[in-house]
Amino acid sequence: MPKYLLTALFLLATPLAFAQTATPAANAATPAAANPMVVLHTSQGDITLELFADKAPKSVSNFLRYVHEGFYAGTVFHRVIPGYLIQGGLYTKDLQPRRTHSPVASEADNGLSNLRGTIAVARGGDPNSGTAQFFINLVDDRRLDYAGNQSGLTWGYAVFGKVVKGMDVVDKIAALPTHAQGPFSADVPNPPVVIDGANVVGEETPTAPSTGTSRKSP
Repeated sequence: MPKYLLTALFLLATPLAFAQTATPAANAATPAAANPMVVLHTSQGDITLELFADKAPKSVSNFLRYVHEGFYAGTVFHRVIPGYLIQGGLYTKDLQPRRTHSPVASEADNGLSNLRGTIAVARGGDPNSGTAQFFINLVDDRRLDYAGNQSGLTWGYAVFGKVVKGMDVVDKIAALPTHAQGPFSADVPNPPVVIDGANVVGEETPTAPSTGTSRKSP
């Protein structure tokens, strides 16, 4: 099987399909003063994101909704793959998925590329199945970019922001040992990497919501 297909399938083939699921990138987008900034407070340190509201308005609005609701507090980075990505935003510390809102339409065709330090919407096989999960690229990986609307593989993954501070924290997370745990056969960091909270810069960190879970497919 071609390496491209294996890489794309690796990102897709997780339980997220069953559970509703620093170096800025050089040419990801032109910085804009109006772009929202969000800080993820993790057990390994803070990660500051600039969100590209002009290029990915639906994805940014979706992400900010979860931030304002306190959804991410108490979730974890459940997948860490050195040389590829770190992924999180849905599962609690005991790897139970939280209940999410309806999926967001994919904006993978917005011209932004999955370069090192960018953040993108994680999803299942359907390009329009992304909800709360996201991943941060550890390397330039244009194989995850939009290539056409023929299938879920060619659609790629929608970039909606980039790390502007704390890429050293991202790399520290990527260097943690991993193991199998819960529904995942591999790649769960040990010790767990918990998102203690997330807030828009200039706003207070919201209170965490209840830990209701969902087992619906996207």
